[in-house]
Amino acid sequence: MKLSLRNQRELASRILKVGKGRVHIDPEHFEDVEGVITRAEIRKLLHEGTITVSPPRGISRGRTRVASAKRKSGLKKGTGSRTGKITARTPSKGLWENRIRSIRRHIRILRDHRTIQKSVYRRLYLLAKGGTFRDRKSIDQYIETHRLSRRR
Repeated sequence: MKLSLRNQRELASRILKVGKGRVHIDPEHFEDVEGVITRAEIRKLLHEGTITVSPPRGISRGRTRVASAKRKSGLKKGTGSRTGKITARTPSKGLWENRIRSIRRHIRILRDHRTIQKSVYRRLYLLAKGGTFRDRKSIDQYIETHRLSRRR
C-alpha cells in the first residue's frame, strides 16, 4: 500500500518556502505524517526532524574546472574559441610595456658590456621611447647599419 502524502508535502513546502521536490519525509514515519492536516502539526514534525529540507542543487563546477585546466595547459585556445578583439584579450598597453621593457633591457646590456657608448645608449633609449624599434633584433640591425658599435 502506497501512502499519498501530497498535501502534507505541499503544506511543508509552503511553510518552508521551498519547492516540493526539496521536502523530504522520513520513510519510517509515513504513518505519523499521513494523519497530519494542519500547518501547526506540520511545524511540529519539522521541529522533530520527521520532515526535513534537502539542500538546493547547485550547478556543478566540474566541467568548468576541467576546461580551465586544459586552457591553462594551452588547449581550447584556438581561433574558434576566442571572442573579442586582440586588444581586448591583451590590452595594447600591456603589449607596449612588454616590448619596451625587453628593448630597454637589451640596450642596457649592450651598454654594460661596452658594445655601445653611453651617448649611443641615450640616443637608442629615446628612439625606443618613440617607438622606432619593433624588437631587440631591429635594434641590432639599426646599430649595424648606422655603425654605432664600439671599435675594438
